[in-house]
Amino acid sequence: MTVVVEGLGLRYPRAAAPVFSGLSAAFAPGALTAVTGPSGSGKSTLLYVLGLLVRPTAGDVLWDGVPTQGLTDLERSRIRARDIGFVFQDALLDPARSILENVCDAGLFAGMDRAVQVELAQVLLGRFGVEHRASHKPGEISGGQAQRVALCRALLTSPRVVLGDEPTGNLDAESARVVWDALRDHARTGATVVVATHDERLADTADHRLVLP
Repeated sequence: MTVVVEGLGLRYPRAAAPVFSGLSAAFAPGALTAVTGPSGSGKSTLLYVLGLLVRPTAGDVLWDGVPTQGLTDLERSRIRARDIGFVFQDALLDPARSILENVCDAGLFAGMDRAVQVELAQVLLGRFGVEHRASHKPGEISGGQAQRVALCRALLTSPRVVLGDEPTGNLDAESARVVWDALRDHARTGATVVVATHDERLADTADHRLVLP
C-alpha cells in the first residue's frame, strides 16, 4: 500500500498559522518511515491525516493512487477497521476488559470471526511474551507489557498500514527496542509503517525519514 500526501494543507479555526502548507510526501510499502521534528511540528497530526481521522483543508491523501478526501465518514471508518493499525504513546487499553479481549477488539471492528480473533490474539501475545497476562486487566500489567499488548491489537488484522504515534515514548530501552523491531518486521511483510518519534537512535535505523520543520 503506497500512501501519498499531495499538497497537504491543514489549518485549525482561529489558529495563527497552518499546521501544514503544501506538504507532499510518499510512504512506501515494505518500509518503516520515521517522522521526526520538534514538538508542535505536526508529527501526530500527520498520522491522524494519514489514518483518515482528520480531513485536511487542502490537498489529498492517496491510497494506492485513490483519493480519499471525498470519502464519507463511513467509508473512512471501514478503511481504518480493515487496513490500518494504530499504536499510540499510551496503550489506550480498555481497563474493564481482559488483555485478550483488548487485542480481539481490533478483529471485532474488522468483522473477523471470533474464533479466528482469539487464535490470532493468542499467537501474538505469545510472540511478544505476554501470553501469561491474557486473563489479566490492563491495570495489572506494566507499562511495557501494556504497549506490547497494544502492538498485538494493532497487528491482529495484518493491516496494510501501521501508524505509530510515539509508541516507544514511555518505554525503557529494552521494551522500546522490542516494539520498534516488531514494527520494522511488519514492514518487511510488505506493509507501510509510519512512526512519529523523538528517539533519534531509533529513527536512524528506519528505512526512510521525513523531517518536519
